[in-house]
Formats: sequence, structure tokens, C-alpha cells
Amino acid sequence: MAKPHLKPGNANFSSGPCAKPPGWSTDALQGAFLGRSHRAPGGLEKLRGVIDATREILAIPDDYRIGIVPGSDTGAIEMALWSLLGPRGVDVLAWENFGQMWVADVVNQLGIEDRRVMEAPYGELPDLSATSPDRDIIFTWNGTTSGVRVPNADWIAEDRAGLTFCDATSAVFAMDLPWDKLDITTWSWQKVLGGEAAHGMLVLSPRAVERLEAYTPSWPMPKVFRMVAKGKLDEALFRGATINTPSMLCVEDALFCLEWAKSVGGKSGMVARAEANLAAFTAWVEKTHWAEFLAVDPATRSSTSICIAISEASGLSGDALQGAPKAIATLLEKEGVAYDINNHRAAPPSLRIWGGATIEVADTEALLPWLDWAFNEYKNQIA
Repeated sequence: MAKPHLKPGNANFSSGPCAKPPGWSTDALQGAFLGRSHRAPGGLEKLRGVIDATREILAIPDDYRIGIVPGSDTGAIEMALWSLLGPRGVDVLAWENFGQMWVADVVNQLGIEDRRVMEAPYGELPDLSATSPDRDIIFTWNGTTSGVRVPNADWIAEDRAGLTFCDATSAVFAMDLPWDKLDITTWSWQKVLGGEAAHGMLVLSPRAVERLEAYTPSWPMPKVFRMVAKGKLDEALFRGATINTPSMLCVEDALFCLEWAKSVGGKSGMVARAEANLAAFTAWVEKTHWAEFLAVDPATRSSTSICIAISEASGLSGDALQGAPKAIATLLEKEGVAYDINNHRAAPPSLRIWGGATIEVADTEALLPWLDWAFNEYKNQIA
């Protein structure tokens, strides 16, 4: 097979940190509030700007609190788990390694005795209908390393007694999230927005706030997890007064990314861009004998972390089959065509190619012939 001539204009297909928005440059950081306290009026204005733009673009209800917290998405979800778990039994769903991290927190760190762990192998979902509305539910909306997302929130009861904890880091801004079904939602700027790492976003429903104010965990709470003072929610935290010092360079970058999101049509435009990338991959997989989606059910295939496995129809087997994804990723990196597309070390051997909103569909379409070329190169090398 001849080497393709057209390369993607942007070869950054990493699933995190992800590609910057098209047109981004360091000029986006020129207005950063540097060398000053983030608690000064100008700093607070920037931080509130991130919160307000997030609410506007995602249509988050006015009575939901939005906070900027430390530790990226991991910090945000663990802040919620440590602060809110305990009063009820917990159903923890996991179908890839990040979900398994929250299982480990519940089982090994917090030691919640009344827990049910519901797992599924990579490529599949657990039985969502087996969850109980009387229990807290912890789940990832989109399994970043399996390329499997929940198809909808129909399985979450509107009249639930428990709280829902949703790790939405590779879903938000690319998939429709039903806020009435989500009580605690977390993500980071580094995924679909194409922002920078280390800062997390935490969204709380009124029901979550009610529990925070009525319940005190039995375990010690690190300072960076504390959201309550004297039995009441620290409202300042959700108006830009962060617990620890944020990077105002990252804040400026996030403001740029949010403005870019508005420029491409807001949430609906961002969702459409990601879905267009998935559609390009779907058309390619349908005519490609050697590649298949890791996600078994088409309704659960991620539009952001698109995971591609090597099919048994490829003619490869054993070590050759297992080694193909890494070899393909290495070949394409050497060609300057695609960076960081070998899947996470905990996942089955596969490619993981970011299709989030900052990826132009033209770049996805340019990548696909290179995947075919790299597979054939690898197959010839081992022949």
C-alpha cells in the first residue's frame, strides 16, 4: 500500500491533555491576571467568568453550584466521594480503569460496607437497570479507556432517594448531560475544551447541597476537600474563591476555550463536532477488515475517546495481534501523523484516538488512510 500524501493539519490525537482549540496560540494568554492575588477583584472576576460561561454553555440550572477545585477531575470526584458518601448504600459502576479507581476509593479507602460493585469488561456496560434509586450511584458517563459511554440517563430514577455521582470528564461539552438526573458532576478543562490540566470542575445539585449540610463524614477531611463551614455550604467556593491557589494562566486559557466553544455553536456545536468525528470512524470501520470498535454496542460508542481494536479478521493472531496497536501508534508518531494514540496500559491492546470537539473532522478523515498504511506496514514487517 502506498504511503498517503495528505497528513492531518493537527497530529495531536491524545485523549488527555487533548488538542488545543483550532486557532489557539500563546496570544490567548496575554490578558492573564498574573503577579497578583487570585482573591483580588480582578482575579475573582476571571474565575467567576469561567463559572458563568460554563453555566451558560452547558445550560446548567441556576440552583446548581459550580466550583473550580484542585486536582483536575480526580480531585473533583474524590472531593465529592469523601464529602458525601456514607449515609446510604452505594452502587459503583466500572467498565474501565478510571471507574475501577472509584471502586478502589469506595472499597479500600473509605471502606463503605454497604456497597455493590457492578463491573463489565472493556467494551461493554454493566447492567444499568440493576442500580437502585434508594442507593447512591457512582459512574463515569464516558469510559475514557474503553470508548464506552452510557447511551442515556433513562436508567436513573427521577424520584431517586440516593445521589448520582457522575465522572463526566471525557463527556461534558461533547455529549448531552441531563442535569436533572445528575447530583454531582465532575470534569477537567483538559479534555473536550482543550484546556490545561490540574484544575477540576465540580457541579452540585440542590439535593447534593442538602446532604452536605445535613451529614458529617466519620473520616478525616483534608483541607482541599472541605466544602462546609459551621454546617453550611461555603458559598464563596462556588463564586470563584477557590480553596487553594489556581494557575491564572490556566484560567485565562480556560476562558479562551470557553469563548471558542461559544464561537462554534456552544454545546450543540461542540456535540456535533465530536459526533462528526465518530461518524467518520464508523464509516471507515465498516469497510475496514482489520479494525473494529472496542465498544460492542453501537449505541454505547464514544464520540471522544474512540477505541479501535485489531479484528481477528485481520489475519493476525497471538503476539502479533497483541503488538499491533503499539506498533501502529509508533509508526504514525514517527511520520508526524498522530501522537499518543496507543491506548492506556490498563486497557486491552488497542488504539485510542481522540475525537472531541477540538479535533477537526478533516484531520480525522486525513488520519484514516494512514491507519490502513501503518497496519499494512506492520503486517509486512512481521511476515
